[in-house]
Amino acid sequence: MQGILLGSGLFIIVVCLWIVSLIKKRNTGREALSSIDAQLAKRSHLVPSIVASVEPFMAAEASFIAEINDLNTRVAGDYDDTEPGAVQAHLAASILLNEKVSQLMSEAEIHPHLRADSAMLQAMQTYHEVGVQLTAMQRYYNHSMVELNAAVAVFPGSIVAMLAGIKAMPLYETDQAIKTTVEASDYVK
Repeated sequence: MQGILLGSGLFIIVVCLWIVSLIKKRNTGREALSSIDAQLAKRSHLVPSIVASVEPFMAAEASFIAEINDLNTRVAGDYDDTEPGAVQAHLAASILLNEKVSQLMSEAEIHPHLRADSAMLQAMQTYHEVGVQLTAMQRYYNHSMVELNAAVAVFPGSIVAMLAGIKAMPLYETDQAIKTTVEASDYVK
């Protein structure tokens, strides 16, 4: 009888320790996601000034600018950071926003007035600096999520995670444009 009680007690202790470990991993991931959100908020505050500087020169691109403003609003909005689908949608919107703003800044470099505008240059430089910080936060988040997802996927962690309501979370994937190989011959003729 004592053996059964001792075995049951030991089993309960192991399950509790496993739950604590999973919760720590989840909280580390949420902390990393919070750091990403802080950088996205900084970047989100820069987008309106970049758009305002470029807008007079890109009147024909009104739908493109409206799309950027819409994406910026979505990225700055609230979402459920405990729900994998909501996190995935939030991260996907931030990647798309970055692609669109990068495209907008490339278009802006065509206009001599914008290349000489110190406010525009400062906004673009700050946007780039925030992007560098965001990349560091992205690595931290992905590292945290890989640890959590591995712990959730492997038996008996999968059962313990299910009992504790802890789910695997998405990674913050890099922009597709960054992943592609750049061929110098495409630019040098």
